Amino acid sequence: MNQKTKAISDKKIIGIAGLAWMFDAMDVGLLSFLLVALQKDWNLTTEEMSWIGSINSIGMVVGAFIFGVMADKIGRKSVFIITLLLFSIGSGISAFVSSLAIFLLLRFLIGMGLGGELPVASTLVSEMVSSEKRGRVVVLLESFWAAGWILSALIAYFIIPEWGWRTALLLSALPAFYTLYLRFHLPDSPKYHQAKQVQKPSILDNMKGVWSAEHKRQTFVLWILWFSVVFSYYGMFLWLPSVMVMKGFSLIRSFEYVLIMTLAQLPGYFTAAYFIEKIGRKFVLVVYLIGTAASAYVFGNSDSTTLLLTSGIFLSFFNLGAWGALYAYTPEQYPTSIRGTGSGMASAFGRIGGVLGPLVVGYLVADDIPISVIFTIFTVSILIGVVVVQIWGKETKQTVLQD
Repeated sequence: MNQKTKAISDKKIIGIAGLAWMFDAMDVGLLSFLLVALQKDWNLTTEEMSWIGSINSIGMVVGAFIFGVMADKIGRKSVFIITLLLFSIGSGISAFVSSLAIFLLLRFLIGMGLGGELPVASTLVSEMVSSEKRGRVVVLLESFWAAGWILSALIAYFIIPEWGWRTALLLSALPAFYTLYLRFHLPDSPKYHQAKQVQKPSILDNMKGVWSAEHKRQTFVLWILWFSVVFSYYGMFLWLPSVMVMKGFSLIRSFEYVLIMTLAQLPGYFTAAYFIEKIGRKFVLVVYLIGTAASAYVFGNSDSTTLLLTSGIFLSFFNLGAWGALYAYTPEQYPTSIRGTGSGMASAFGRIGGVLGPLVVGYLVADDIPISVIFTIFTVSILIGVVVVQIWGKETKQTVLQD
């Protein structure tokens, strides 16, 4: 391990990786608000709106798989920088398009960057902190996702009504400049370099290893868990501002309420960060996912502003706390040689749910299916993930990562 890697503190690695995570979340959050604005500007149908969200997730499927595998071949740091550049530049270019087809193509490329950056970042951070603090540090890294969503809600509230959605997209291109800082100040994983000196397995060997007899149980758990969480998250949160408009609120009031709900993500992360080392990963996943399911059901069936806002706040609180635990839990299931591949493949499979979630909402709304029924579907999805992790998931609290 070189001196530069030794010297970097937990706070610094959280800050460096966390800012990139925040930019990632800002882009995803902005997309949920852009759907409302684009519908008005381009006269989009609900089916076309759903495809904007889903093409983004299709890109995330491809990106999570390709860049997860690449992280085990060329290093975590290099892939981290590539993915950040991809979604930043893509977002900036999309501000200038006037064709839905070109916008969809760019959203695919942006999705590749987004999907690749998240599992690679969590893998990098997991390998650079001690086992006693690893879960808490990764959840705190995930808390930057809430900061990114809050930032996107602020941009949507103050920028889009006054300056338009194109200006908002230009702002989302600024993270590209952050890669210059990462190039010189972010070290690569020492565990990755140690593993590469010992063995150099092929990409196919790594993929086979993920489903080997030794790892197939945890791979099964992760794939089902990721699918259920991502399917419900992107189905609900990408449509959240639009659902508020469907429930009768104005564009500005819808953005205002979603901003309030988004603020609840931060305490969700912080409480999850506390419990994940005190009690364990499975506890946080099960409890916070049950809380998500209950909140989703109530939100979908709400018929008053107070109940809608309250259930939306709890939905943000529990769902994002569960996300933090999921990113802490996933890299801990595999040895260093296949950790990037295993995390990337689980994330990629989950992103298939991210493709289907927005499509389900768009097409069911077009068929006049009530919002209550749609959110019940997401409730059931989340509960399936709860059952799987409770029965077959293994606890990894304070376990030393395998080399």
